[in-house]
Amino acid sequence: MLPTVGSIAAGLCPISLRKGHGRHLAARLDCGGFWAHSSFVDLAAQFDLQARACDKLGSPLYGVLLRAVGRDVGDGGPCADVLRGYESVPFADALPLRLMAGVHALVLSGAAADLAPFYPSSGADPVLDPAVARIPFRQTVIDRHDWIRDWLTRPPQTNEVGRAVPLLAGLLAAVAVTPLPVRLLELGTSGGLNLRADHFRWDSEEIGWGPVDSPVRITDAWRGPVPQWLTSAVRHHPRIDVVERRGCDPTPLNPLSARDSLALRAYVWPDQRARATRLDGALQVAQQVPAEIVLQGAGEFLAGTEVVPGTLTVVWHSVMRQYVAADEWRAVTAELDRLAAASRPDAAFACVAFEPQGNSDDRNGFRLTVRIGRDEPTILARAMPHGVPAFAYPADQ
Repeated sequence: MLPTVGSIAAGLCPISLRKGHGRHLAARLDCGGFWAHSSFVDLAAQFDLQARACDKLGSPLYGVLLRAVGRDVGDGGPCADVLRGYESVPFADALPLRLMAGVHALVLSGAAADLAPFYPSSGADPVLDPAVARIPFRQTVIDRHDWIRDWLTRPPQTNEVGRAVPLLAGLLAAVAVTPLPVRLLELGTSGGLNLRADHFRWDSEEIGWGPVDSPVRITDAWRGPVPQWLTSAVRHHPRIDVVERRGCDPTPLNPLSARDSLALRAYVWPDQRARATRLDGALQVAQQVPAEIVLQGAGEFLAGTEVVPGTLTVVWHSVMRQYVAADEWRAVTAELDRLAAASRPDAAFACVAFEPQGNSDDRNGFRLTVRIGRDEPTILARAMPHGVPAFAYPADQ
């Protein structure tokens, strides 16, 4: 059985804090990779839910600290004060992760010296007892109240680099059918790191793909046998010719700026060094490989997109659909249908999506679906919420 508690910490598309919801709000809870529907979840309980998620996905430090914050919120302490006004925000808005990232940013920038020794991301010894970190964490919230209040308005953005594994698998499947130069377009691109995914290296026990000297090395990328279609695509397409990299985001980040790269790092959980190492490598790649990022919503972005002769236009997105309003997603779907209908052998189109389904099926991993040309979308694989490992799910075959 796959873990059933995960996180939306690495959402790629901005979300806004929505205030004023009634107590009967149907909040979508990301409890470890699958979305459950629930009535209103009070603020203290949100931190407990996220603590369970972090426990399951290997962040004991956040598990301890999130529970401590939940208790402090329930007691009306300084954490409750810094969160004042957000009592009715749904869990899907990831308020606990925003708070944790705000404090993590202080640690990374050297502004929380007493807390830093407990954060492996600052070079601290990971064997220190996380429970002892509760006191300096609480004091940091008191001392940097205004900073954290400002941070709460920011959406979670990490450009989760591990999600390149399922995305690249879908891209290879499309290129295997239509071996043309690729125009790579991403919805909810944040800092555009995964627009450079063809410059990343992933490996499994059986096969690997990508430049061997890449700063990004994703190991144990696949669990179990690698699907035959992917093995064949890797063999026939050791590299992909990407001729255009362009993405959209309502609040894009610039990975080349110190401020925005700090934001990207802050949303990676501090005791998950492998994720942080992948992100650091992707930031290096971004310095070498340009990509265009425009400030637009997904529907508007696609409305200005056409298939281009001599290329395969690929639109991809990962764990961003849940952040898009229903009306806009209908527009996105209509634009994707338009592009699919326009697809032809010399001006091809494909859509690659790695998304949760918003139901109990997400217990089995998020789905990688690929739509090539005018064909219907096909489920090709599954992966854990952060993208690794990916695996073939028998019921999909």
